[in-house]
Amino acid sequence: MRILFITDPLETFKTYKDSTYAMMVEAASRGHQLFFCLQSQLSLVGGAVEALAQRLHLLDAGEGNDHGHGHDAWFRLDAPAATPVPAFDAVLMRKDPPFDMEYVTSTWLLELAESQGANVFNKPQAIRDHSEKVAIAQFPQFITPTLVTRDAARIRAFHAEHRDIIVKPLDGMGGMGVFRVGADGMNLGAIIETLGQNGVRTLMAQRYIPAIKDGDKRILLIGGEPVPYSLARVPMAGEVRGNLAAGGTGRAQPLSERDREIAQTLAPVLWQRGLLLVGLDVIGDYLTEVNVTSPTCFQEIMQQTGFPVAGMFVDALERAVAARAATKGS
Repeated sequence: MRILFITDPLETFKTYKDSTYAMMVEAASRGHQLFFCLQSQLSLVGGAVEALAQRLHLLDAGEGNDHGHGHDAWFRLDAPAATPVPAFDAVLMRKDPPFDMEYVTSTWLLELAESQGANVFNKPQAIRDHSEKVAIAQFPQFITPTLVTRDAARIRAFHAEHRDIIVKPLDGMGGMGVFRVGADGMNLGAIIETLGQNGVRTLMAQRYIPAIKDGDKRILLIGGEPVPYSLARVPMAGEVRGNLAAGGTGRAQPLSERDREIAQTLAPVLWQRGLLLVGLDVIGDYLTEVNVTSPTCFQEIMQQTGFPVAGMFVDALERAVAARAATKGS
């Protein structure tokens, strides 16, 4: 297959932990051809969606040094060429958030490319339609008490009811902008004003889940099936955020009975919607996020358990592409 990866700049990858890099290595090991472009290199030209794409070659560890620490030692690129997006067998949208208007524009272009025959994963409409935080409301049986609003008075009332809450923006990532407000309500007004920009931005408030001390678990769903291990991201001392980007420590562990219940309920639903790869966030017994833009944690699980997450992903990708080819041919 010819696989196009739409990503952040390659020189920013830290290959020792990057999930997209793990996908690339697995795909290349099977003989698939890799291509790369930035989100900004998608264009609509004469009615056709094109990518200014470059053939991507992975270098062996011996061909560079300081692998994965912020420079280009791990890859080589051929000259760029404007290529119709449907000319690739698979297109993987792996651009990290923020989920801003440029990201939305990319989903519009990729959705148009789909109508022209492209196989895009995750499905652009599904990415656009799934707010990674608000989507949990579709599965109310698995969530802690939750409020989504711009109304400061409602947030204050929610705090008065639950006494210990988390307040966060809807468009954050990596734990950015997550605040805990305890029973004393200290700084609640300032937090609402700052995060909500005085009522301009919608916020999410949730009852605090004490089980965060045992980690914010990332559960991966691939092709409608859960990976049998989660990565519990345990907060550092004095923190309520388990995100690795916020200093959390990753600990791979088998799925609990509740984890499996959540994963097995959501997996077929989300796969039917065109989401090949999903990262669920679960704290204790509660679903807190449904990540669909660029889920991570492949390598941490692979390194600690030996389970071939990237292999499972490329297997699912190959099956999905073959199934679509069969459908088109029938």
